[in-house]
Amino acid sequence: MPRRPVPNVTTIDRTVLDPSAPTPLHVQISDWLRGKIDSGAWPEHFRLPPEPSLAAELGVSRGTLRRAIGALVADGLLTQTPGRGTFVTGTIVESQLAQRLTTLNETFLDAGQPLTTQVIAVEKVTLSAPLVALLETTPQVEVLRLERVRHLDGVPVARLINLVRLDVAPGLEKVDFATRPLFEALEHDYDLDIASARRSFDAVLAGTDNAELLEVDPGAPLLHLEQLTRAADGTPIEYSDVWLRADRLRVTSLLTRH
Repeated sequence: MPRRPVPNVTTIDRTVLDPSAPTPLHVQISDWLRGKIDSGAWPEHFRLPPEPSLAAELGVSRGTLRRAIGALVADGLLTQTPGRGTFVTGTIVESQLAQRLTTLNETFLDAGQPLTTQVIAVEKVTLSAPLVALLETTPQVEVLRLERVRHLDGVPVARLINLVRLDVAPGLEKVDFATRPLFEALEHDYDLDIASARRSFDAVLAGTDNAELLEVDPGAPLLHLEQLTRAADGTPIEYSDVWLRADRLRVTSLLTRH
C-alpha cells in the first residue's frame, strides 16, 4: 500500500533568520531550534527533519545547519544516532536496553498465559501539538484512538491507549479488537513492516481513571510504558501509553554482553 509523504511539521518562517544581523546565522538557527524545544513544539524524542531538507527550508548551507545543531548537541538538547537522525533529548536519563520488539499480548501467549481483551473505546480523534510532532503528521489528520483493558485469569492487569495514524491504515476502526491484536491487523491487513519502537518506562500512581479500570486504589503504584512505533522506512505508525499493575506484572529484559 503506498504511503503518503511525511508532512512538514517544522512550520519554518524564514524571517526568523536575518543574514544582515551581526549575530552569525548558525547562532540564529541554534536560537530558533532552542525555541522550538523550549516551547514544546518539538517534544522529547521528536525526530528533526533530514539535514538536506531542513537546510533548504531555512535557506542556509548544510555546514551552517550542522554548526547550529552541533551547539545544541553539545548543550544536551539534541542527540544524534547514526542511520536514524537527530532527536530532541529526553529530560530523564535513560538506559537503552536492546531486545526483541514484542507486544504484551505476544509475551503472555509465549508464556502460555493468554490475555483476554475488553475494548473501552474505538474513535477517530485529532492530536495535540506534541503528538502531531512525534507522529510526524498534521493537526488535520485523524488518528484512531484505541483504548483497551487486558485481563489475566479474569483480573484486569493492563490498560492500553493506542493512537494510530489512519493515513497509513485507513478503515482500521472496523477491526474487532476484542479478538484481534493491533499489530497483527497492521501487519497483515495493511502490509506494514513494523520494525522498531522506542519504549520508555516510569513509575506512576494509578489516579482515578486507571484505578477504576484496573480495580486498584488511586494511590496504587503502576508501571507506565510509553512507546513510539516505526515502520522499516522510519515512518511513525503508532504511539501508545500502557499502565501495568505492579502487583501483578513485572518487566524483565533478557540481555547478552556480546
